[in-house]
Amino acid sequence: MVHFLHPGHTPRNIVPPDAQKDALGCCVVQEEASPYTLVNICLNVLIANLEKLCSERPDGTLCLPEHWSFPQEVADRFLRVMTWQGKLTDRTASIFRGNQMKLKLVNIQKAKISTAAFIKAFCRHKLIELNATAVHADLPVPDIISGLCSNRWIQQNLQCLLLDSTSIPQNSRLLFFSQLTGLRILSVFNVCFHTEDLANVSQLPRLESLDISNTLVTDISALLTCKDRLKSLTMHYLKCLAMTKSQILAVIRELKCLLHLDISDHRQLKSDLAFHLLQQKDILPNVVSLDISGGNCITDEAVELFIRLRPAMQFVGLLATDAGSSDFFTTKQGLRVAGGASMSQISEALSRYRNRSCFVKEALHRLFTETFSMEVTMPAILKLVAIGMRNHPLDLRVQFTASACALNLTRQGLAKGMPVRLLSEVTCLLFKALKNFPHYQQLQKNCLLSLTNSRILVDVPFDRFDAAKFVMRWLCKHENPKMQTMAVSVTSILALQLSPEQTAQLEELFMAVKELLAIVKQKTTENLDDVTFLFTLKALWNLTDGSPAACKHFIENQGLQIFIQVLETFSESAIQSKVLGLLHATIQNWPSSSCKMTALVTYRSFKTFFPLLGNFSQPEVQLWALWAMYHVCSKNPSKYCKMLVEEEGLQLLCDIQEHSEATPKAQQIAASILDDFRMHFMNYQRPTLCQMPF
Repeated sequence: MVHFLHPGHTPRNIVPPDAQKDALGCCVVQEEASPYTLVNICLNVLIANLEKLCSERPDGTLCLPEHWSFPQEVADRFLRVMTWQGKLTDRTASIFRGNQMKLKLVNIQKAKISTAAFIKAFCRHKLIELNATAVHADLPVPDIISGLCSNRWIQQNLQCLLLDSTSIPQNSRLLFFSQLTGLRILSVFNVCFHTEDLANVSQLPRLESLDISNTLVTDISALLTCKDRLKSLTMHYLKCLAMTKSQILAVIRELKCLLHLDISDHRQLKSDLAFHLLQQKDILPNVVSLDISGGNCITDEAVELFIRLRPAMQFVGLLATDAGSSDFFTTKQGLRVAGGASMSQISEALSRYRNRSCFVKEALHRLFTETFSMEVTMPAILKLVAIGMRNHPLDLRVQFTASACALNLTRQGLAKGMPVRLLSEVTCLLFKALKNFPHYQQLQKNCLLSLTNSRILVDVPFDRFDAAKFVMRWLCKHENPKMQTMAVSVTSILALQLSPEQTAQLEELFMAVKELLAIVKQKTTENLDDVTFLFTLKALWNLTDGSPAACKHFIENQGLQIFIQVLETFSESAIQSKVLGLLHATIQNWPSSSCKMTALVTYRSFKTFFPLLGNFSQPEVQLWALWAMYHVCSKNPSKYCKMLVEEEGLQLLCDIQEHSEATPKAQQIAASILDDFRMHFMNYQRPTLCQMPF
């Protein structure tokens, strides 16, 4: 923020990612800075024009042209992109009914489709994987299983089924997973899955990986049925478990094939199951991954001893525990740790727990502390923050803490080392959070702070119309002076980035102009020409430039009277130039070494100047318009000399040169502009323009 408000200050020395020290960061920079693949570009175009390219069936659903054909890998990706963009509906899912596509890996995550559409579109394919995480309640778990079991090939060959956060009707009976005999991986995280269902699932002949986290299972004894084939068991936050610790450990002890065990828990429950597990020497002999994050009474010594007895271990989860700070966890070769004791542990935690809001909050909290005085760009970490925000849009604590972390990772010059596409995603996620939590003021402050970053405000694509509405609303809240200064400065930049049509559509425009003028009046009364005052004058100039609506509000709120008071109070050229565009003395003495108007303003169009050029009865007004046009034409001739041609302004300058009532000074400036034009457009042919000698 400081660097943005005071551009003359030198930013800190920023160290970009080092490939040897931060290989992941370098990969993220390369990935985000690279163009999208041709396949993805084509799929995006196809999805955007699906309605035009498809025919319509009698039932209103879409149908692809018969002669089209998609390779299986492209068909899978096409469906995944449709799902990601939220374009998969009953109407569009029907394109997968025909013979043009053959699907294997189906992802319908968070899609809103009905049971009938699901069965017709997907259950005829030879599926080996289905991700139905958090699908709409119109497609409940029993219907998904029933649909899959309607295809005998799927019964025998479906290997992976992800049903996390998928609904089950209250009157539903036992879930008959047993017919899906090919299943190797099953996840029912956050599903109304009971002990009886676990007994049914445990009989699956090929089951190797099972996630029963946050379910209604009370007894895990049924797992003994598959003890000789179960390699991965995840039972995070198994809140309804009614077994004693010794009974639970007795079952786990029998699961000798387990390579991965996750018994992580919410820290608030103060579960000590992991503590007792670590004391066991004859348990989990082949384990390579153990997650005990959130466990109570966990110590570095206990974890270290457990790992030393199992040297093949590759991962341990220690987030929200008292363990992880020992040197052992940084020196042990090949061991990854998800925790909160270092940046590497936090990064691992954000990556591993991206779908668990309780641990995302914890990791973000630790990240905020670690990055408070960050001086190295960390794009990989920022990307993980963005993933956390995207995965938990309705969790206020996640959004708030993530917004604070994003600020730490992009403040001042750090943003210069971040890919534009990543910054764009983070900025858009911040505005999405604002819409979801419109009354949470601290989140709004974080968003406003992010917009004061010149890299984001100038270079990064985001919805500037929405941003302008937000900042103008904030401007009218009468916040503390620092926040007011930021709101005014951001308004001054955003005003330049909106078209006059967009400016006119802003419902907040009237109140914003009124508030800006109130600030000018207050500062003038106090004879205080601080940075807020200068930014306010700049914001008013930019808002009224080419915008009749803003000019109307300016007049209605006594803007002219207030600006006259400014001219009478302040004699500084920096202030007077923002009120008038230049000093009336500067015009009369032009060209002169005393002219200090070195800053380059920008104009969307010269058309608003044209009526002023013909005002020979008020030479000061005419001179002002001429000087403003000359200023930009001489500083940026490639843009503004071209604008003169396109908007047919050359003839007006010629008229001033030949008009009998034009002052010598006006004729001199007009001639100078035309000279600049000749210099930069020697080959331009326009015979009607005063027979100009090109």
